Amino acid sequence: MGRDLRLENLTKRYGNLVAVDHVDLEIEEGEFICFLGPSGCGKTTVLRMITGFETVTEGLIIFNNQVINDLLPKKREFGIVFQSYALFPNMTVEENIAFGLKMRKMPKKAIAERVDAMLDLIGLSAWRDLYPAQLSGGQQQRVALVRALAPDPQVLLLDEPLSALDAKIRLRLRAEIKKLQQELKKTMIHVTHDQEEALSIADRVVVMEAGQFRQVGRPIDIYKNPSCSFVADFVGTSNFFEGRRTGDTVTIGKRKIKVMQNGSAAGESVSLAIRPENVEVFKRAAPPEVDEKINLVSGKIDVVVFQGAAVRLLINMDGEEIIADIIEKDFEQQSLKQGDEVMLYFPPEAFLVFPKGEGEK
Repeated sequence: MGRDLRLENLTKRYGNLVAVDHVDLEIEEGEFICFLGPSGCGKTTVLRMITGFETVTEGLIIFNNQVINDLLPKKREFGIVFQSYALFPNMTVEENIAFGLKMRKMPKKAIAERVDAMLDLIGLSAWRDLYPAQLSGGQQQRVALVRALAPDPQVLLLDEPLSALDAKIRLRLRAEIKKLQQELKKTMIHVTHDQEEALSIADRVVVMEAGQFRQVGRPIDIYKNPSCSFVADFVGTSNFFEGRRTGDTVTIGKRKIKVMQNGSAAGESVSLAIRPENVEVFKRAAPPEVDEKINLVSGKIDVVVFQGAAVRLLINMDGEEIIADIIEKDFEQQSLKQGDEVMLYFPPEAFLVFPKGEGEK
């Protein structure tokens, strides 16, 4: 099994408040896991229990086939990177990186070699004699990252390390973290509320809500096949409809929509979700030939948002706002603009169908 990390029935309570509710997970050695969820969902509490900074109310944390619930944080040999960098302001970059190695009483020559290797890894060799206050936010976070990696921890935990940085630096550092993880083959556990961040760097994503794991899977599976309406809503963007399903038809108010998934019970209450990129948009004057005409609905473009390669349209459909994303080339070819009367087509196979009340958004 290698140095796998397992959470078994892991629970954390603060009085009557259940912060983490009987969760299970197995993380393989060398895997990059992201805990993703809204503020207060329990993701940082899970991370703190893994590091040993928070006690476990119930359940087990098992690393390398040993229960580590009562092991002191310094004995776990896990590295951690915080949102606030937590660099020592009175130490240079070199001294910050060397600090953990000195605490482990490594020989001076070995420390110097390791610090050089870490600085080369992040391309900051020329900055070794500078102090944290002389560095940008992105440079400080790079130093914090390699300081945590310098002692060669068995697992590296990252607690929203990029959230304090501006968008461009965040994108660049995100790619650097992923590259480092692949080069070092290090087990990394990353906590974030940023869905784009989680989907772009993780091998697997753990979506959390109210202390529970709603779904665990590869980023593409989380996005394409969300397990419940909460995941469909939190990860990416979705249009939602509520209605009653009979067979492959869902009645939404006065409208009927055809879906691919058959219902098990007549009159079953369901929630439908469809991603904006799956909503097809046509000018009303040129309605398309479609497989299911009942899924063709008229609307009016209220807002046009240019997003580079794609254009987002906010469309009024009988008083309901529908979000549709189309590629910029199609937008130009159809000469679409704000105020245009359009036809929307919802392909039956594009709908996700969830029983009403299951993982409510």
